[in-house]
Amino acid sequence: MSDTFATPWALLIGSSFAFSGLFYHLYQEKKKEIIQLKEIPKFQPDHHLLKILKASPHHRLQYVAVEGVIQPDGEPIASQFVPKCFGVVQKVIIQENWKVWNSVTNQWTDKTTNKKVTSNAVPFSLVSPGAYIPDTLVKVQSPLEASGDFLELVHKQRKFSQGGVVDAVLQGVSGERPVSQDVREEMLTVGKPLTAFGEVILEYGEKISIHPPRDGRTYVLMAGDHRSFIQRHEGTAGWWKALAALCGITGSAVLAGLIYDATKGHGDRRK
Repeated sequence: MSDTFATPWALLIGSSFAFSGLFYHLYQEKKKEIIQLKEIPKFQPDHHLLKILKASPHHRLQYVAVEGVIQPDGEPIASQFVPKCFGVVQKVIIQENWKVWNSVTNQWTDKTTNKKVTSNAVPFSLVSPGAYIPDTLVKVQSPLEASGDFLELVHKQRKFSQGGVVDAVLQGVSGERPVSQDVREEMLTVGKPLTAFGEVILEYGEKISIHPPRDGRTYVLMAGDHRSFIQRHEGTAGWWKALAALCGITGSAVLAGLIYDATKGHGDRRK
């Protein structure tokens, strides 16, 4: 087999095994993360959590997960675009899309500018799923400081710019022209399940709240219950494992084929 022919196959085999190693490493890291997540104590807003807090030092749980259903403490936020859609956290993102003339390449290039983000939040709590009249609440503090995927896209619109002759002339002189404006509204809607990871505190005897942890760990809000949250991580781990296996099998199959062809060719020459 000539070097010219062998080089592409060697690159394919090497890259297959390299990617297999990378994906397997990511799989192992995700497995460790899942184990750590499962070790975090999980509670619901109920009397059991209240009992645990009363028995804990300083009436505090340093880092736990609390899953419940979102309930506003007062008036919720109404969507700016969707009728009868109410939430407790709202983010409106507006950005303009422009075309800018590049004199070097003699082409129009895309540019995003004037991006504006407006965030609002009202006090809200988590209640136990299925509770008709909840008697135990967990107040969620500082939701805008939390990380995690907890906002739902409720509205998306693109408005295209319309200009006249005068605008076209000015755009030709300036080398810039507006193309469109994108508007997105994301909300944490009332009645949806939510899992919060943070520090839980019992105050004034009966009032429970969850805060950003004081020990530096990440304050996280995730849409959905705790089980679905873990399942999403397990699904990601499964993908990394499958990709590692696929790349490894591909590299092994190509290598075995090359060895077989080389051995067969050597045997034919001996005959």
